[in-house]
Amino acid sequence: MAKKQVILIMTDTQRRDMISIYNGKDDMHTPNLDSLAKDGIRFNKAYTCQPVCGPARSALFTGMYPHTNGMVANSMALNEHARTLGQQLNNTNVHSAYIGKWHLDGGDYFGNGICPDGWDKNYWYDMKNYLDEMSEADRFRSRKFETCFEDEGIEETFTYANKCTQKAIDFITKKKDEDFLLVVSYDEPHDPFLAPKEFFEAFKDGSHLNRDNKNMDISNLPDHIKVWAKQCEGNDGNPFGLLGCNSYVDYEMGKLLDHINDNVKDALIIYTSDHGDSLGSHNIIMKGPAMYDEITNIPLIMKWNNNIKENSVINDPTSHIDIVPTILDYFDIKKPGYLTGNSLIPVLKGCDSEKKPKAFIEFTRYEIDHDGFGGYQPIRCVVDNQYKLVINLMTQDELYDMENDPQEMNNLINNSDYIKIRNKLHDDLLKWMDDTRDPYRGYYWERRPWRTDVSEATWGCHGMTRQRYTREEEATQLDYSTGLEITELVRKK
Repeated sequence: MAKKQVILIMTDTQRRDMISIYNGKDDMHTPNLDSLAKDGIRFNKAYTCQPVCGPARSALFTGMYPHTNGMVANSMALNEHARTLGQQLNNTNVHSAYIGKWHLDGGDYFGNGICPDGWDKNYWYDMKNYLDEMSEADRFRSRKFETCFEDEGIEETFTYANKCTQKAIDFITKKKDEDFLLVVSYDEPHDPFLAPKEFFEAFKDGSHLNRDNKNMDISNLPDHIKVWAKQCEGNDGNPFGLLGCNSYVDYEMGKLLDHINDNVKDALIIYTSDHGDSLGSHNIIMKGPAMYDEITNIPLIMKWNNNIKENSVINDPTSHIDIVPTILDYFDIKKPGYLTGNSLIPVLKGCDSEKKPKAFIEFTRYEIDHDGFGGYQPIRCVVDNQYKLVINLMTQDELYDMENDPQEMNNLINNSDYIKIRNKLHDDLLKWMDDTRDPYRGYYWERRPWRTDVSEATWGCHGMTRQRYTREEEATQLDYSTGLEITELVRKK
């Protein structure tokens, strides 16, 4: 019987147009990811669930939105009800291993070095483990971009990417005759952008990713974006470093992909990233409380020999929330009722979807350990095949025609020509917040200044009780009014 094997490869801070095949120009120097896309399928409108490291990963590895799994900011841990992919596969014969950046234990950037439940502790290797192998002097050097240009620069063996690649190759070599899920999670190209210095040569002229929405008129953008832009004046976020390291991590992935092809060529390969970087677009840098494509529209590429037509392209909105259901479906495991995403296996095999999909994105806070990064900025967003609606609860809202304004420079939220489109998307967004038990939902999301047809605010809001779905191994919840087991999870109050 053929083995079932999934290899999920991801990077940190890699927006879609940082892969050459996505931007239509051979200027990103990413030949290995370009080749992967040519051999498989690429999703042009794939979206993270929240453009921040930890929350993005929480959705990617649990199949639950950050507001559901509890990790609504960096330096927060998953709640006790959330289960990662490793835990969900725990009772099967699927060997699950995680090599690389985790960022889900509630600690600081590097993690605690302890293998969480569900994953093979012999291959666990988060960034704390990487630092533990170094002298104090080398730890310090590993956090400085300038280290790349010291004397002869650094060797690839000094980098986290190289360590992760080698450990992943070792796992595949030893486990190639087993069913397995292997996650390889690179920190690169996230700053400090460590890479051998030759990888930066192609980007020294500074001409890359200079979009029209850099240094744009932001008078029609929300107030919190204006505050953010003021903080970023004169700073474009170091695209030189980011893109050089981006090319380097592609090189490391190339070694891994070659080994996969030689040893487990029929494995399902999934490649993605957690979020992007603004790099000066909309006059801001990094990621955070915004829904612009530079930070939310991430690369998503899959390869599966004899199952995916080569060089396929999907232009419908797709979300990280679909990754867990896809992997479970691949292993013939029934999707638990608490997962709201959908398997992409039918899409991979060329089957038409039953309905036009939408992607939902959120933001609550960047990080609880820091006072900055905008503080508390609750945002909810919906993207369909043409439009993007953004509800910035504390400031002003946004609507963009992504087909005619792909760089999101013309905010249409108050344009009367788009009332019907805008209000329909708004209704879809509110329903999603209800369906996913968003703890931050309430009438204030409905009563926006431009929404004149909504009913008056009421204390009971929608008047429904929406109980948490319990897993089979959990005790069934009891009804407050009767003390008996709950039979309807969604019901009138």
